[in-house]
Amino acid sequence: MKAVYSIILTPAENGYVVSIPDLRLNTEGNDIPEAIAMARDAIGLWGICEEDAGRAIPPSSEQLPPHAENELATLVDIDFDAYRRANDLRTVRKNVTLPSWLNSLAESAGLNFSQVLQDGLKAKLHVADRH
Repeated sequence: MKAVYSIILTPAENGYVVSIPDLRLNTEGNDIPEAIAMARDAIGLWGICEEDAGRAIPPSSEQLPPHAENELATLVDIDFDAYRRANDLRTVRKNVTLPSWLNSLAESAGLNFSQVLQDGLKAKLHVADRH
């Protein structure tokens, strides 16, 4: 499910405080790009928690809320399904095939096959750890 929520960025001593009025959530960021990213993350986490608890995600007003002159009001999009997939830390069992000699060397070295595969996939796909 995709949605758009309004946010208000309020300048603070160190960055911005972000309010998400439709959801009564707050977060913060060091600059505008980080504040928007943190808002999207807060909305995504809140949304999948609501779904997991069996509650419906309420629609947003999709309108900019009233805000002070020094504040910035904007909209943030979120794809709850994509957010869930990107933050799913469940493990999945995979069978792999490798030459016997390589298996022997790896076992002799005490390597953790799962960790080596994860590290290799992350390097190949250029992704960082998610935890």
